Amino acid sequence: MRERVRGRQSRIGRDGEGIARQYLREQGFELLDQNYRCEGAEVDIVAREGEILVFCEVKMRVSDEFGLPEDAITPRKQRQIRKAAIGYVTEHEIEGRDCRFDVVAIEARRGVLEIRHWRDAF
Repeated sequence: MRERVRGRQSRIGRDGEGIARQYLREQGFELLDQNYRCEGAEVDIVAREGEILVFCEVKMRVSDEFGLPEDAITPRKQRQIRKAAIGYVTEHEIEGRDCRFDVVAIEARRGVLEIRHWRDAF
């Protein structure tokens, strides 16, 4: 059964974001914010890798019923993430910094955890 709670993050989503935060820290990222919202748009993780500001979307799947997690980052979702990123940069007055958009795709099946990190995904 697919767990989906409109307006609130699902348990799978929370778990996936926790796994992604740990993974990014282990890769040397500095985590700046999570679940940043602006004008109806959201980005899961805001981080810094060196001097680059990274806006990261996390998708996790526990079955193959809905396909690969990264396939859920549709053009519409990309626009929403970009909108949140613009809000973040504006709110924090950090215009002019190099930015990129990453995706952390997580599959957790039969006790095996697979993490794929797509740098500069879109």
